[in-house]
Amino acid sequence: MTKIKRNAALLAATAAVLTLTAPLTATASAPTRAGAQPAALDWTKCEGSGLDPRQKCTTIEVPMDYAEPDGKKISIAFSRIPAEKPQARRGTLLLIPGGPGGGSLNRPSGKGQSLPQEVRDAYDLIGFDPRGYGESTPVSCGLDHADLATSKLRPWPAPDGSTTENLATARRMADACARNGGELMQHITTANEARDLDRIRAALGEHKVSAWGVSYGTYVGAVYSELFPHRTDRIVLDSNDDPDPTRVGRGWLAAYETGVEDNFPEFAAWAARPENPYRLARTAAEVRPLFLALAARLDREPIPWPGANPEELNGNVLRQTMLDSLYDPDGYPALAELILAARKGTVPPAPQAPPEEALQNSTAVGAATLCNDVAWPTSPAVYEKEVAESRAEYPLTAGMPRNAMPCAAWPWKQQEPPVRITDDGPASIMLIQNERDVATPLTGARKLREALGRRAVMVTVDSTGHNAYLANGNACGDRTVTRFLATGERPRRDAYCG
Repeated sequence: MTKIKRNAALLAATAAVLTLTAPLTATASAPTRAGAQPAALDWTKCEGSGLDPRQKCTTIEVPMDYAEPDGKKISIAFSRIPAEKPQARRGTLLLIPGGPGGGSLNRPSGKGQSLPQEVRDAYDLIGFDPRGYGESTPVSCGLDHADLATSKLRPWPAPDGSTTENLATARRMADACARNGGELMQHITTANEARDLDRIRAALGEHKVSAWGVSYGTYVGAVYSELFPHRTDRIVLDSNDDPDPTRVGRGWLAAYETGVEDNFPEFAAWAARPENPYRLARTAAEVRPLFLALAARLDREPIPWPGANPEELNGNVLRQTMLDSLYDPDGYPALAELILAARKGTVPPAPQAPPEEALQNSTAVGAATLCNDVAWPTSPAVYEKEVAESRAEYPLTAGMPRNAMPCAAWPWKQQEPPVRITDDGPASIMLIQNERDVATPLTGARKLREALGRRAVMVTVDSTGHNAYLANGNACGDRTVTRFLATGERPRRDAYCG
């Protein structure tokens, strides 16, 4: 769910935005009531290479537990690049990252600079590291190196469908989080991230904020809009999660079944093109059985893969590579290259893993969010039944989307129910969604659209991949979102961009 919707290879991209240096100095505690004076923020140079010199960083203190506002405090780090045209400035635009287990602290210097000029003229760009992550007060479960392997970051069942090893891994990882994660682990939730965002708003002295939330950040943005509806200005939710309050993260994991089925045909068509140097088959129809047969063979006969983690190419490593590659058509060659090598009994060079400290941090925050937001089943029988059903109906994902994560053995109870998303609030939200998205499929986006009711409109884009706005070259979708951010103009009803 980039949710944890990434394996080690995709976590490398997440880890790249971390600044693994000394934390910024805490300065002031942000007020929460409307009209309060903003905090006296101490803006300093941000740590990291290649950053826009205009980007400055600071921190505020927030309650670790909002039920005890005068209790222990933690730091939240955020950054700002001011609006480029002061006379046209409208306010602030929060760049809400995906994950859970990702940050946007340096995104004003990165993806923020891809925003059209009229948006950069109108808004201060605000990035931040969520609680527990990066330059904010961080957490780590101190997991064993083997439990950071590609095959452990997603609960792929054993080749015969057994979940016994997955449940043992879940217990081991949950125990490590309880032993090493500290008290903050209990208070990393989506609702608390939304509350932290409102502290950032208040610290900046803004009556309202706009936001661009991506992937898991769409759920954060929706929860913020529910908890603080009259603090929202223009909210863009890009690549949208199903907000079902009875399932939350468990539903996001299950969405991979649909996401893979929506996207694999696109890969198959690409892999059968005659001019493709990575061509796998003569026709697209042949690619799926070829992939399934190779995965089954690697289940039986893994290929040694020195330097990788795990140090073998087995069926689940191939399946995880497939999942990662479907996030973006630019990833298709990596999957095809692995398939071609494995069919010959060889492997390509081992993928480069992110720094372990970053991976430990990202994994801990992701697990804490998923497991604290909603209670997961603890009975092995539940997972055995659901995995068997999933394997029969969706063989490409082999039961993984309904399997046990560390949440199955999580040591802490929910402190509050998940936030139910409703249509109660101003009509100030725009959803943009690719038709074919492996991580946040269109079916889930439609459920968020339905929950928001009259508050939202949705722009569906005829594109493949994860992330829609400024990500796939669809001029119609990009233009519609830009117009909304710059002028407030929305389509009167849901729209389609072919």
